[in-house]
This record gives sequence, C-alpha cells and structure tokens, in this order.
Amino acid sequence: MIPVSVHILDKEYQVACADDERDGLLHAADFVNQRMKEIRDRGNVIGTDRIAVVTALNVAHELLQLKALESSVSERVRELQENLTAALAEQGDLAL
Repeated sequence: MIPVSVHILDKEYQVACADDERDGLLHAADFVNQRMKEIRDRGNVIGTDRIAVVTALNVAHELLQLKALESSVSERVRELQENLTAALAEQGDLAL
C-alpha cells in the first residue's frame, strides 16, 4: 500500500491504496471532486458534509440505474441467444 494525495473541494486527503490502483483512485477522486463542485456551485446545498451526502446519493442512484440497465440488457441478450439457438436448430432440422 502506498499513500496517495487527492484533492476534493480544495482539501487534501491522504488515501492508502495498492500501487496498481493509483490511477483509478486519482480518476475517482477527480470524478468526485467535479461532481461535488457542480453541486456546490449550484448554491442550493451548503456545507461540505451536505454536498458530500448529496453527491454520494446522486452517484449511488446513477449506479443503481446502470445496474438495472445492465440486468435488462443481459436478459435481452440471453433471450436473443435462445432465439438464435432455436432458429439454427430449426434450420438444421429443415436441412435434413
């Protein structure tokens, strides 16, 4: 584990992470920083703690929407695979 310095809303945080995860951590910190700045700059949420909670809720909501979409897409792909398998089997039966 190595210490990595990240900056979020003009504050510096030291976070320990594996060396091979450093770039991902920095990318995530930049993402969180941008999202928190957007919420802060709108001016309707005051206080770092509240900005952090609203940001976390927004990101969690987006993640859950993406997971639901992924599940829906996976189900549709499974259905298409089954249809394709059935069609190929039927075509093979017709060739005999």
